[in-house]
Amino acid sequence: MPQDAATTLDALLHARHSCRAFRPDPLPDEVIAAIVTSAARVPSWCNAQPWQVIVTRAPETDRFRDALHAAAASTAPNPDLEWPRQYTGVYRDRRRTCGFQLYDSLGIPKEDRAATHQQMMENYRLFGAPHVAIVTTEADLGPYGAMDSGGFVALFTLAAQARGVASIPQAAVAAQAPFLRDWFSIPETRHILCAISFGLEDTAHPANAFRTDRAPLSEILDLRG
Repeated sequence: MPQDAATTLDALLHARHSCRAFRPDPLPDEVIAAIVTSAARVPSWCNAQPWQVIVTRAPETDRFRDALHAAAASTAPNPDLEWPRQYTGVYRDRRRTCGFQLYDSLGIPKEDRAATHQQMMENYRLFGAPHVAIVTTEADLGPYGAMDSGGFVALFTLAAQARGVASIPQAAVAAQAPFLRDWFSIPETRHILCAISFGLEDTAHPANAFRTDRAPLSEILDLRG
């Protein structure tokens, strides 16, 4: 491996962030194919490779975002996988901090419930992205198939970043699983895990002005022996 491979990887990891405002410019098909090809190199249990992605292009993305937003505004969440039961302790703190950073960047007071709800609903407009990937896994493979596909999602975002493409994984979109299954003709044998909206970042938008921090190594690593 090149001696600077670790430096390049660290640079990509630090540059990548969840983009919440995109430019409308579409990406060439070959860039999308290259991102997915790279992401598919992620390891999986017994090399099962359970992930599959449906990616939209214009004008399908716009038709989909309009229909998705309407569905989310009128339909209760119904994800294929069980939603987190609750966030407690440090997980609650991290979640709240991320939310407060977003609202502060947009000038939304924390007590303004209407404005915070409106911003949350931007998930279902795909934050204006020209493309969205719907990630599914084989239902029979259960939690391990979902875990393997989570690796695919992570590598997708890095492969995109390496090509100058911004992205944001969105569990919120998977809350509309019945709608997604009908819209894209996804069979019941596939679990819908998340969406990844992606495209070129709108660097002037205030929603892209903040960065989340990461837990210190002492909260992650437990060396034994």
